[in-house]
Amino acid sequence: MTAVSSSPLKQHLIDPEICIRCYTCEATCPIQAIEHDDRNVVVDFDKCNFCMACIPVCPTGSIDEWRVVTTPYSLADQYGFDELPPQQAFSDTASEADTSLEALDPQMAALLAEAHAGAGGKAKAPATASKPTVNLYTLSKPAEAVVQGNYRLTAETADNDVRHIILDLGAQPFPVLEGQSVGIIPPGTGADGKPHLPRLYSVSSPRDGERPNFNNISLTVKREPGGLCSNFICDLKRGDKVQLTGPFGATFLMPNDPAARLLMICTGTGSAPFRAFTMRRQRAQQGGAAMTLVFGARTPDSLPYFGPLAKVPDTVLRKHLVFSRLVDKPKEYVQDRLATIEDEVADLLSDPSTHIYICGLRGMEAGVEKALVNIAESIGQPWAALRDAMRAEGRYHVETY
Repeated sequence: MTAVSSSPLKQHLIDPEICIRCYTCEATCPIQAIEHDDRNVVVDFDKCNFCMACIPVCPTGSIDEWRVVTTPYSLADQYGFDELPPQQAFSDTASEADTSLEALDPQMAALLAEAHAGAGGKAKAPATASKPTVNLYTLSKPAEAVVQGNYRLTAETADNDVRHIILDLGAQPFPVLEGQSVGIIPPGTGADGKPHLPRLYSVSSPRDGERPNFNNISLTVKREPGGLCSNFICDLKRGDKVQLTGPFGATFLMPNDPAARLLMICTGTGSAPFRAFTMRRQRAQQGGAAMTLVFGARTPDSLPYFGPLAKVPDTVLRKHLVFSRLVDKPKEYVQDRLATIEDEVADLLSDPSTHIYICGLRGMEAGVEKALVNIAESIGQPWAALRDAMRAEGRYHVETY
């Protein structure tokens, strides 16, 4: 039974607008305090002991929400959330006290600060980004898409099989913004006899469709050995039908301001949202700030969209393609290229119109962070303070997995 108290209590919640329903937090929680239905992921107040195990693994920061309450929100309340409720008001007596989370539990505040180092901090959308539609289609009421195309992006000789999948939504409304994700429901059931949960994939097409003004979207999917959903998707044929949930994500979005400068850092299929960003800028047909892409792969043959990228004018996209397995050449990673183009990056860090996006394997974060620390220090800026200020302004975005 949910507790009721005359004294302030702290409650852990999940932001349903930002959550991308990857269920990593639920799988990580050591005491099964996190659960989900076909709409939302929620935290059981009576079980949660604030161990913070779920905070670092969340790729969006949606897990990092807290309320000071006298009557905690029940699971039923949380399952009904479309957005988080505002902070509850307190009586005059209670309001005289400091009811902030830090005052209620300094140790918890310290744990949060430590956990944020892994989570990348609490995400915020760009101020000029469009309002996203979130969770329009759910597990119980998915959308059905028809495969229009399945194209291999990497060479047959490459050690990775990355596919460009085009899905037609027909007459179903499926509004999706650059930077959002969708869930693909693999067919069949698991060992427990229950249907498989959706796997999330970033949309790689702009908001007006893979083909302009058509109700279709594209995904960039890498075949993983033994991967249930990735193999299902990579083997799809034209005319096959797929069930979708979403869209998901409300922070890793593109600013609508054409003067915004974008520094995009990625590896592998982390390029998906940046393809969408680039196509959006190209189709806008208006002058604007150039975007900078630092894209890491083993070889040109294993870099998705290598050919099409070469055709994008430098006036739209400055490209730094970085390879770690070229014959007779030293290994180079994205953080190495950031150091090489230090002056260019320093100029971006100095500009209040700059947005930084990092997407790809989680292992890249530490190296990128170190490079940005060094570059920020070269212009007299403590990186941690600059990064946190940018995040608070909706100009620093991380999604790694």
